[in-house]
Amino acid sequence: MAQLRQLLAESGFQNVQTWIQSGNVILYSELSVEEVVKRVNKIIKESIGADLKIIVKTPAEIETVIAENPFGKRYDISRVFFTLFNDTPDINLVTALQAQDFGPDEFIFTPHAIYLFIPGSAAKTKLNNNFFERKLKIDTTTRNFNTLSKLIALSSNP
Repeated sequence: MAQLRQLLAESGFQNVQTWIQSGNVILYSELSVEEVVKRVNKIIKESIGADLKIIVKTPAEIETVIAENPFGKRYDISRVFFTLFNDTPDINLVTALQAQDFGPDEFIFTPHAIYLFIPGSAAKTKLNNNFFERKLKIDTTTRNFNTLSKLIALSSNP
């Protein structure tokens, strides 16, 4: 992640920080979300050859995602996950998914995130990034409450 921080800083992004090894980057830019996505993807592709999906959210957007968590206090927050995306999926695709039964696993779609409650193993659920990307035809990334909270904290202390 040190190499990624350096590459992004050398490319004009400011206050670049990373957190854990799962691709969490905090940075400042006056570019649009679309331009940040394109530029970060290009930097990574040219430097290490990986064509990665880049999801960009502002601290305010992440705070909204956390605040709007529909599962509330009656759910164990360690079993709640937040799937983020840049592009809003077709509502017909979302509706088709909502009609399906996923057993004990639950999801709630909002314009800001897909909220997941996975009481069992998150590694074994059908409701993962690949599933949502395939069914909704969008790029996604999923984080837990602790990760999103840490990203907000880091973004306020550059």
